[in-house]
This record gives sequence, structure tokens and C-alpha cells, in this order.
Amino acid sequence: MAPNPALQAVFWDMDGTLVDTEPYWFAAEKELMARFGVTWSDEQAMELVGNALPDSARALQAAGADLGIREILDGMLDSVIRSVRREIPWRPGARELLAELYAAGIPCAMVTMSESLLAQVIADQLPEGTFRFLVTGEMVANGKPDPEPYLLAAKLMGEELGTTMDLDRIVAVEDSLPGVASAKASGAVTIAVPNAVDIPPQSGITRWETLAGRTVEDLQALVADRVTASA
Repeated sequence: MAPNPALQAVFWDMDGTLVDTEPYWFAAEKELMARFGVTWSDEQAMELVGNALPDSARALQAAGADLGIREILDGMLDSVIRSVRREIPWRPGARELLAELYAAGIPCAMVTMSESLLAQVIADQLPEGTFRFLVTGEMVANGKPDPEPYLLAAKLMGEELGTTMDLDRIVAVEDSLPGVASAKASGAVTIAVPNAVDIPPQSGITRWETLAGRTVEDLQALVADRVTASA
């Protein structure tokens, strides 16, 4: 299959979008807070979904975790990586759509606020070449909801392909409010696939209930609509 020239690339969030690791993060947060005698609820955990990890660590500090930011992050990452090594809970349709994009010659990148240690564990379980590169939390000064992660991904993809990237021709797939805000602010065509938290309909995004059954043609149609609207 020849790549459609309208669709230049697809950028994927990881936690909650590619893999359903949010319960692992919730458990890691509860375990950490329990060390300090603090009860941490699912509702509190859901408020942190999609945030840059240092922001989440500061929230845990404010709630009573008497540790440095790096200590909090290392503890949670270790816990989540242990869980992922036992079982990777893939989201419905994600691997199938990634495989179809690869077959179509459409490049993909992962854009996640998780750090590279965890992101690489996930990426290594996919066929080689699925992602051209990973943008991870420690690579940016401003995490989601800031657009910097997606703008960096577009810059790196342009360098990778030796071409100018047009964010109107790039699709970003997200599951959280901070992630959707980041992708939308970057100018990418933004798809919201809610998971742990709901994402109400809003202008400038497309909301899908699931990736199951979605195809490259569906992504191409969204980009074609954007390009037509901006012409």
C-alpha cells in the first residue's frame, strides 16, 4: 500500500492510549502514599492522569509524600515497570492500527510523559520499526498540557524524514485531558479516545470511543477534512 500524501505521520500517547497502564500508576501512587500513612483515592489519582510526571510528583508531595521529586518518580516508575513486565494491557485496536500504518509506510512516533525507561519496555514489545523514535517526559522542559512534546515530535520527524512537517497533516492520538490539550495546542489533528477519565466533546478534536476497527483510511479522512477546511 502506498502512503497517502495527505497524512504525514501519527503520534501516539502511551499510558491509557496504547496500553492501559493507568491502573498500574494508580497502584504505584497508593503504595507510595501508604508509606506515609496517607490514603490515596482513585479520584485523586484520576486528577493526575496525563500530567507531566514531575507535576504528579509535586501533587503527591503536597499530599504528604516526604520525598524528593526524583525519589517519587523513581519509586513509581519501578512499580509500574514491574507490573508491565508481568503483563502489558494493550488497548483495543491500538496494535492493529499501528501495524496497518507501518504497512502503509506512514511513520509513527510515541509521545509520552512517561520516562524512557518505561516507554522503551513497551516499544520493545512491538515489531521493530513500529515507532521511528520516542519523545519522553525527560526530553521536554514543559510537559503536557503544554504543546512542547508534540512540537518536538514534529521537529524530530521532519529531521528523520528530511522533509517539512505540516501539523495539519499529523494525527495525534490521546486519552487524557492534558494530552488532548497538548496535541490540540500544537496544531495536530487530535483524536481523543477516553479511557480512565472522560473527555467531553469539544471543538477542534475528534472523539472516538475505541480504536478497535479503526483504519488508516479513517485517519486519512480526518486529515483531508482539516486540509480542506484550512484551504
